[in-house]
Amino acid sequence: MQRIQLGNTVFEGENAVYVLGADAETTALVDTGVADSATREQLRSGLAAHGLGFEDVDAVLLTHWHHDHAGLAGEIQAESDATVHVHEADAEMIEAGGTTHVEEIERRDLFDRWGVPEQKAEELLAFLGRHEEIRGRAPTVETFADGERFSVGDLELEAVHLPGHTAGLTGFRFDGEDGPELFAGDALLPKYTPNVGGADPRVEDPLKAYLGSLDRIVDGEYVRSWPGHRDPISNPTERAREIIDHHRERTERVVAVLRERGAADAWTVSADLFGELSNIHILHGPGEAYAHLDRLEREGVVANTDSGYELRTDPDLDAVFGAEDVAVDSE
Repeated sequence: MQRIQLGNTVFEGENAVYVLGADAETTALVDTGVADSATREQLRSGLAAHGLGFEDVDAVLLTHWHHDHAGLAGEIQAESDATVHVHEADAEMIEAGGTTHVEEIERRDLFDRWGVPEQKAEELLAFLGRHEEIRGRAPTVETFADGERFSVGDLELEAVHLPGHTAGLTGFRFDGEDGPELFAGDALLPKYTPNVGGADPRVEDPLKAYLGSLDRIVDGEYVRSWPGHRDPISNPTERAREIIDHHRERTERVVAVLRERGAADAWTVSADLFGELSNIHILHGPGEAYAHLDRLEREGVVANTDSGYELRTDPDLDAVFGAEDVAVDSE
């Protein structure tokens, strides 16, 4: 397995593309990077260093639908006739025409529901419009479900569904020399905590979904994980637990904001959590605040009133952070 690092100035920093089976009969990529010209040439150069071109790729395994992971899949498929695999819950976001953040935002009235000011909403839409080209050419995809297996060279990969950041986010488990390892996509990142709530508005009860995925990573007892951004994680269990603790602390902060301010919408809470927001964070900030508020509402801790979310009782954080299966709303 080889790792190719690609530049990314739009999202969480360097993207990682993993090349599997470069010396085998079948060659596969895990993710592809955004579809801008600079990233395209970086990927071509990275593949060429291993004696490969787009035309040599037999399969693309996508961890999720976001453009910084799937943007170049269509171009690779066009040059190689590669099979592009994605979890069934994310297929609609990748297939011909796709669905953009803008369409999801407008379809679900997120700006109104979250209280995003008109000027900030316009700033976000302008930002997303300027980066529309990173979507790339839509591929034809083959869907898979949790537990399905893929053979690439001497690697046997198992799909591990890890929803939260997106509805269909999936890692790929394989046996390394020292134990099980995981291509984690954006389910587990070494520096940032993956956004929940704004990154994919289709996910129902997004915080609970993501906490369940983190629990599943802990249960997997992986010796190493290979994230979609930046460098490998040498102790995935510890990192997953750090992120669980982070969200528990964030929930406490959300409760403190409501206790101090009184009723507030998701945008107001996000301003207390994150300060001034710009670009993609205009979506991710209130989306993350919403994910915590929604979890608290489902536990009866807050009520969503005409004035905003209103604190009704002190939270039982053990109940709030209970991990159960959650549904994905893909209407």
